[in-house]
Amino acid sequence: MAIRWTRRELIAGATLAAAAGSGARLSALQSVTLGARAPEVSDTLVVLFLRGGADGLNMVAPYGDDDYYRLRPALGLPAPNDARSSAAARALYLDPRFGFHPRLAPLLPLFHNGQLAVIHAIGSGDQTRSHFEAMATMERGLSHDTGASGGWLARHLECTAISPQPPLRAVAIAETMPDSLRGASAATAVSSLNDFRLSPPVIGKRPQATRTSALTDSIREMYGPTAGGDDLLHSAGRETLRAMDAIARIDPNHYRPEFGAIYPKGDLGDGLRQAAALIKGDVGLEIACLDMGGWDTHVAQGREIGLHALRLAELGESLAAFARDLGPHFGHVTTLVMTEFGRRAAENSGFGTDHGRGGCMFLMGGGFVGGRVYGEWPGLGPDRLEGPGDLRVTTDYRRVLSEVLAARLRNPRADLVFPEYTPSAPVGLFRRLA
Repeated sequence: MAIRWTRRELIAGATLAAAAGSGARLSALQSVTLGARAPEVSDTLVVLFLRGGADGLNMVAPYGDDDYYRLRPALGLPAPNDARSSAAARALYLDPRFGFHPRLAPLLPLFHNGQLAVIHAIGSGDQTRSHFEAMATMERGLSHDTGASGGWLARHLECTAISPQPPLRAVAIAETMPDSLRGASAATAVSSLNDFRLSPPVIGKRPQATRTSALTDSIREMYGPTAGGDDLLHSAGRETLRAMDAIARIDPNHYRPEFGAIYPKGDLGDGLRQAAALIKGDVGLEIACLDMGGWDTHVAQGREIGLHALRLAELGESLAAFARDLGPHFGHVTTLVMTEFGRRAAENSGFGTDHGRGGCMFLMGGGFVGGRVYGEWPGLGPDRLEGPGDLRVTTDYRRVLSEVLAARLRNPRADLVFPEYTPSAPVGLFRRLA
């Protein structure tokens, strides 16, 4: 006997496994993204948050600043032309002032090809040096952890929403929804695309596959294109079907990276591989959010080897594989790599670094002027540091975010996305905004 579902059973019992990522059990018809982007926008923004306060002075070493070596006698990376040090330990030349950490070597071709830029001495106005408060500040698009609620990406999605909406407009590939997407109806959190499926309630002893197939058929019958109805419930039902069809078309279980891309093992490589599958699957993805932890290096941080170097190796290899895998899509994808704050300018007694202020940000993709280290360098001299001895913030992170939104996602309303921010002169990443 075929399984038949009532409308009440459908709404009350059917859940998308992906809803677990948002911290709530939502009905299959409630958990669908309800937003859209303008049809002429074909770009995707990937936001990777390095949680724990990544040491920008080790990621992009200011080897041209003599005070760098005074403050970091053990951790300071040798200059690219320092013949006294092994080649494996030296910073990789970016310009006469700055060099990549050697474990970021996979990103060097992207930089020199103009497909990657660095913004140094960047951050928010937060002075607490608390992970929780600094992350909340940035993800809400604020200067300090006060004021507007909801995330900056959520506000972008809401102020650009139209109908009809793509089924997967904004996706966080994470266990929980990041604060940057909090408040957005057009967002879904999922730890794996393989988990994005209908999970019907148990009835009798029928197998999961049989129940799922019957549930899908019932949704198509009640809310499919021929079912009629223009209310919110019918719209959500149709979007549920579109989301399911989009994931089925991608077939994440059998996705294979292209163009020789090899992702390293680990959560970041897996997450970026799934982001590439969504982008190339043409499901209308506009925003993808990912996290990478392990950056709170108070002790045993290391120089060219050590804890920090291991994280940088995974970061560099993962981003380089993502860029290669995207192939012709790369020019329509902007990847933003950010962190809540940098580290103290001076190394500590445990050969690590403590919480600081100014950090660095990476921008990768097409459409901007790459191959440069942006930002006003404040210097590391005793009279140039702030607070207990931190790199001074000279670029408000919202300057970069607002430029990216305007140039890549066609959203010039920085006043709505960052309600407490008055844009200053553009950083100059995009020629048309300079």
